[in-house]
Amino acid sequence: MFMGEYRHNIDSKGRIIIPAKFREQLSQVFVITRGLDGCLFGYSAEEWEKVQAEVDKLPFNKKDARTFSRLFFSAATECEIDKQGRVNLPSSLVKYAGLVKNCVLTGVSTRFEIWDADKWDTYTEESQDDFNEIAENLLDF
Repeated sequence: MFMGEYRHNIDSKGRIIIPAKFREQLSQVFVITRGLDGCLFGYSAEEWEKVQAEVDKLPFNKKDARTFSRLFFSAATECEIDKQGRVNLPSSLVKYAGLVKNCVLTGVSTRFEIWDADKWDTYTEESQDDFNEIAENLLDF
């Protein structure tokens, strides 16, 4: 399970350190792709297979399902961790998430996310006030 919040810088070559706690749960090769809300999603190889199976169940005759599948899978890239614990992110994903220098890697149960630090700080500040109400609404779900 991925959990916690870690702050690392991305360098000019698109390399970022994957926290040791996350590396322990990843095999040598794992997947990073476009996420929602302007971040990147990272999955272990095992979890990626599960996610892929769920997305494959979307009805291909629905435009939104086709668009989501195309954008989600076309951006997916297999990544490897180097000897310094870094991963090299493709420039298209760096651009998508607006990663400039300061980044936040957050654990979200079965995946981790990579955020631009300013974007993450804004997101959490805006969402924090609604946390109790969101939890209450989800209980009805």
